Amino acid sequence: MRVMVMTKGDAADEGKAEPTQEMFEKMQAFNEQLVDAGILRGGEGLKPSSAGAQVSFSTAGTSVVDGPFTESKEVIAGFWIWEVSSLAEATEWARQCPFDPSYGNSQVLEIRPLFEMEDFAGTVGAETLAESAALQKRASD
Repeated sequence: MRVMVMTKGDAADEGKAEPTQEMFEKMQAFNEQLVDAGILRGGEGLKPSSAGAQVSFSTAGTSVVDGPFTESKEVIAGFWIWEVSSLAEATEWARQCPFDPSYGNSQVLEIRPLFEMEDFAGTVGAETLAESAALQKRASD
């Protein structure tokens, strides 16, 4: 099963801390463990929301709001894509992630399973699923 692991922090602390050499090395070592275990499929850190935008859709239309997103209590600071055997395995790996208190008092790793094409087999036609799988493969090449 594939999961997305999102690193979340307090929006009030966003952009106030830079990673130290020590923390960067700890995170690098953790990522190396994930690679050696064969579960890391991708991941990146994200710039602060002040460098981003939100696009909102409603029946009234589409709107764009430039960051920072001051109404947010939590912000996503980065993510990984892992391939694991279960949510329990992902949770065990997440428990080993280094914690950096310079980024605030609260950091959260949220783990969410990704949908796989077979999850839609009961509601989406086989041809559409095959086209979607081919598109995903093309995007990853």
